[in-house]
Amino acid sequence: MKQRLLERLLEEKEMQLKDGLHHQTQIKFSYHSNKIEGSRLSEDQVRYIYETNTVTMEMDEMAAEDDIIETVNHFSCFDYMLIHVDDELTEDLIKGFHLLLKRNTSDANKEWFQIGGYKLRTNVVGGSKTTAPSKVGSEIQKLLSDYTRKKEITVEDIVDFHYRFERIHPFQDGNGRVGRIILFKECLKHDILPFIIDHEHKLFYYRGLTEYATEKGYLMDTCLSAQDEYEKMVSYFYSDFSGSSQEMKQS
Repeated sequence: MKQRLLERLLEEKEMQLKDGLHHQTQIKFSYHSNKIEGSRLSEDQVRYIYETNTVTMEMDEMAAEDDIIETVNHFSCFDYMLIHVDDELTEDLIKGFHLLLKRNTSDANKEWFQIGGYKLRTNVVGGSKTTAPSKVGSEIQKLLSDYTRKKEITVEDIVDFHYRFERIHPFQDGNGRVGRIILFKECLKHDILPFIIDHEHKLFYYRGLTEYATEKGYLMDTCLSAQDEYEKMVSYFYSDFSGSSQEMKQS
């Protein structure tokens, strides 16, 4: 199932097929992942940028330049991720995702920001403390070691990785977007139906991350609900995926 889904996404990418699964996934993923982080672009505006490769559009509110740049960057990062789906998850690959997502933004002009590199300044997530900059490298290495030594990866393992990654919060900014790119990649790699967290479920998603240490079910339910939605998208474009996508979800 994974190979067929991956092949179709890559095939549509190479064909530059309009209005297919790759096209819709790009728009939905970039819109929702950036919206969760505060982007002011509407889904129609994200679609316009993707389909025309321009930013001249009617706007009720002037979008921040970074919103536009990070939208375009997400398109590039998603395609880069597809090409590297089967690669082992490493520090270099994770840093590469961050570099692609944050390049050419206003943050890129800040010497202390470290695009494609771990944070230099302490930050918080949801009002909670995160890993100190001096310990990020060792904590990420431990996380990757714990994860890659598993003989068989389940959706629970991938969600657990996401929680631990977000608790470390290794980058100055862009952690959520990098983390959700990793979620999609690792699901696809391990024959699990991938998913896109909807910005309308942002509060459920954040609550799931906040309460995960004591109650894992809330984040899992949010992710599985998102998986159901992506299954509908996949099945709409490819009816022959309907049965196998259910098997993929249960992997």
